[in-house]
Amino acid sequence: QEQLVESGGGLVQAGGSLRLSCAASGIIFSINVMGWYRQAPGKPRELVAFITSGGSTNYADSVKGRFLISRDNAKNTVYLQMNSLKPEDTAVYYCNAKKGVRELLGQGTQVTVSS
Repeated sequence: QEQLVESGGGLVQAGGSLRLSCAASGIIFSINVMGWYRQAPGKPRELVAFITSGGSTNYADSVKGRFLISRDNAKNTVYLQMNSLKPEDTAVYYCNAKKGVRELLGQGTQVTVSS
């Protein structure tokens, strides 16, 4: 069964840090592009960052210099290190795996940043 399970969300004060993890199962993890999306209340889902199978990364302008995406193919896990968090980073964060036309999305983890 193909599955993505996120963890690591929570409540943090502005300026703080969190690290999200996403464990994949049922897929050939190493060949997938892995990404993180987020959705705040009343707003559309937006791409935060992604990392290719070769390790190339891309970030939304709003998180550049603050967030770092990485992957551990041996553990079938992708991470999102979030530093210097702002209240506007508050959202549900979703892990995404993409290979060709097939995409998977996790159930999401809540990140709340208090001011």
